Amino acid sequence: MPALSPEQIHQKLTQQFGEAIGPLCAPQKDPFCTFAPSRLLEICRTLKTDPELAFDFLQDLTATDHPKENQIRIVYHFYSYTHRHMLVAKCELDRASPEVDSVEVVWKAANWLEREVFDLFGVSFTGHGDLRRILLPDDWVGHPLRKDYQEAGGYQGISNVRDNTLNLYLDADRLMAEEKSKQAPPVPEKAPEAKAES
Repeated sequence: MPALSPEQIHQKLTQQFGEAIGPLCAPQKDPFCTFAPSRLLEICRTLKTDPELAFDFLQDLTATDHPKENQIRIVYHFYSYTHRHMLVAKCELDRASPEVDSVEVVWKAANWLEREVFDLFGVSFTGHGDLRRILLPDDWVGHPLRKDYQEAGGYQGISNVRDNTLNLYLDADRLMAEEKSKQAPPVPEKAPEAKAES
């Protein structure tokens, strides 16, 4: 079977799932569509098992934060090694309480990807086998990739205040100039020239 274009994949999904599939956006650049969160798992099972689609690889799963719209968007990148076609889809979640089904039961690769999104964005994935932080300690407060995240100044006595690298360069230049001036031989002063008598 030949690879399907994003338009063909979108049309096939729309025929099967109707309004649960949003319109195809940015078709000339990086085409994507939205999936209704309530039907995500059903759509993903079809993506993998339909022989014409055969999305056997979850290439990536990440998120973006949109505080002004009160949304967190989960972004899925699907790829078919069988047909060499791809699809990008998004699920729009309520930012106050972002929750969506885990796709780990469809693609095992979702396990760590969903844990990362849980850790850094605070999205809960229903049905995940081991949903816990993956990068930060369990007692970390907040989700660092949300746009309104405020650093607490440190963690258990370890500071997270960083030096300004520009200041480090300026300090190094100043120290080098001081060292150079100490090593330079003194410049002899010229004696004043005698005025010629007329």
